Amino acid sequence: MTHYMNLKKSPFEMIKSGYKTIELRLYDEKRSLINVNDEIVFNCNDESITVKVLALHRFENFEALYKALDLLKCGYLPEELSTATAEDMNLYYPPEKQQKYGVVGIEIELK
Repeated sequence: MTHYMNLKKSPFEMIKSGYKTIELRLYDEKRSLINVNDEIVFNCNDESITVKVLALHRFENFEALYKALDLLKCGYLPEELSTATAEDMNLYYPPEKQQKYGVVGIEIELK
C-alpha cells in the first residue's frame, strides 16, 4: 500500500539525503493504516520522494519515544541533542492528541 504525507523542507531534505531514517507522527487513523513494507510518498512543494517502511515504533507519547529512539535518526543534528526535548513535538501534536492516539516513529529507507 502507498501512503502520502507532506513534509516541510528541512525534514524532507534530511530524508532525501538518507540522514533522517525515522519520521515522527501521531498514530492517528491515517498512520494506523501503515504497515511494514508499505511505501510512503513524502511531498514538499513540487518535489516528492518514495520510501519503504522498515519498522513501526509505537509509544504512548513523544516523551517515551524520545527516551527509546536514536534522535539522530529522527532528524536531530549532533549539536542539537543536548537541547532536544519531546516538547519540540508539541508544536505539531498537542499532548491531548498524543494521549488520545499515541505516537509512532516510522523507520524508513529510500527506494
